[in-house]
Amino acid sequence: MRQSVQELIERYQNNLYAIAFNICKNPSDAQDVVQDTFIQYYTSKKEFEDEQHLRAWLIRIAINKAKNMTLTFWHQHKVSLEEYMETLTFETPESENLFEEVMKLPKKYRIVIHLFYYEDYSVKEIAEILKLSQSNVKVRLSRARALLKESLKGEWNYDE
Repeated sequence: MRQSVQELIERYQNNLYAIAFNICKNPSDAQDVVQDTFIQYYTSKKEFEDEQHLRAWLIRIAINKAKNMTLTFWHQHKVSLEEYMETLTFETPESENLFEEVMKLPKKYRIVIHLFYYEDYSVKEIAEILKLSQSNVKVRLSRARALLKESLKGEWNYDE
C-alpha cells in the first residue's frame, strides 16, 4: 500500500511535528525532521500492510531523525522552552503547567507520555515503535507519571 505524499502531509504533518518538537525542543529542527521524514517516504520503495503500519513507520522515522538531530552541532541553537511557550495558547492555567512539567521530563519519559496520551497509542504499539519491551514502556510510563505527580503535587488538588 502506497499513498501520495500530499495526502500523508495533510494527515500526519502536525502529529510528526509534535513528536519531533518533543525530542528536539526546537521549532526549526522539528520542521526539518518532518520534511526529512516525508522525503524518506517519497524516496523509499517500501510497501505498507495498512494505514497503522504506515503511521507507525512515519513516527519511527521521525523519532530517529529527531534523535539524530539532537546530536548535531546546530542543535545548540535551539529555542528555549520559555520562548516556545509564548507562542502557545492553553485553555486553562493547569493545562499550561502540565505541558511545562511534561517538557521538563527526561526525553525517554517525555516521548512515551506523548505517544500514550497525545497520540493514543497502546503500550504494545509504543513498544513496537520504540523497539522496547512492553514492560519497559510500562515502567517508563509509571516513572513519568510519578515524576509528574511529584512535580504537580502542590499545584493540583488530588481526591485521595
